[in-house]
Amino acid sequence: MENYIVKILEIIDVTHNVKCFRFEKPEGYTFTPGHATDVSINKPGWEHEKRPFTFTALADKPYLEFTIKRYTNHDGVTNHLHGLSKGDELIIRDVWGAIEYKGPGYFIAGGAGITPFIAILRQLHRDDKLQGCKLIFANKTAADIIYEAELKSMLGNDLINILSEENNDKYLHGRINEDFLKRQIPDFNTRFYVCGPDKMIADINEVLLKNGANPDTVVFEK
Repeated sequence: MENYIVKILEIIDVTHNVKCFRFEKPEGYTFTPGHATDVSINKPGWEHEKRPFTFTALADKPYLEFTIKRYTNHDGVTNHLHGLSKGDELIIRDVWGAIEYKGPGYFIAGGAGITPFIAILRQLHRDDKLQGCKLIFANKTAADIIYEAELKSMLGNDLINILSEENNDKYLHGRINEDFLKRQIPDFNTRFYVCGPDKMIADINEVLLKNGANPDTVVFEK
């Protein structure tokens, strides 16, 4: 597996605990929307601490981009990433990924699980091919919603936000469970893309299959 050392070009605040990192694109480096790579910080003691992150910019941009949530409950890679500055270096590796766009359907995301869908939705929007796609996006509070304005501008009424820890008239309240999905999805004989915490993925996949989804049309990060 080849390593590429790349410099950070720009860091943009997205939410209170999410930043967008734009960095150099090695010559000939390509990816499919939804795919990821293993990333390290190019600083002593961190070069071998690899974490997977999904590319969020369009594949033909002159830079690469990650959108990364900071987890402060331990002194890990995301915590240190959020302390980096323009000009600092990352180590990226070859591209991999289980999530690819296979056709219109429901995208179901929890928190930072939206990241594999961002480049996919941006590409579909640019190609005017978003028809038939809906996004169900679960977060704790409104302040946690990543790229809310952009997602709303792309999807309109096909964006469904649900908050678990905040009552707000602008959003649905609760969790993505079987009752909620049955209210939102009239026919489970369609395609699904699911990404979020492991337990959320397992629980949602169980509900989808129980209600008639074809296992071959449920795409999730394995």
